[in-house]
Amino acid sequence: MSSSNTGPLVDSEKVDTRRFCGYPAYGLGPGDDSFQRFFVGYEHLEYRQANLTTAELAVARNYLATLNTLEAAIPGAAANLDTDKASVWTHNKQEVRDRTLLFDDWRRRYVAFLGVQPGPYMNAGAPPVRLIV
Repeated sequence: MSSSNTGPLVDSEKVDTRRFCGYPAYGLGPGDDSFQRFFVGYEHLEYRQANLTTAELAVARNYLATLNTLEAAIPGAAANLDTDKASVWTHNKQEVRDRTLLFDDWRRRYVAFLGVQPGPYMNAGAPPVRLIV
């Protein structure tokens, strides 16, 4: 992602924006946009992505760069889960949780900047589990 890009968001940036805002993959769909009726805020998000000003695009791209960095750091923190203390270094047992909370905070900030409703997967980060009994 180039920070000097002043053009509209490219597909990969739109994909990241959707998932960071808590919306599922758009997919190819049937072509009639009937999918959007299941997610009230989805159409609003798509409109915002397509109509950001040059200045807003710069801010959005800064958010995307920050969010990608924060997201990538979460799995990296898992490398320390097997070590509690090494010499003078002591592992933060809450590191994964802390990084996830920071990442989620920045996600909420991005949603607020875009002025859209958080998607259905914003809180849990994953689809709600429905048990069929």
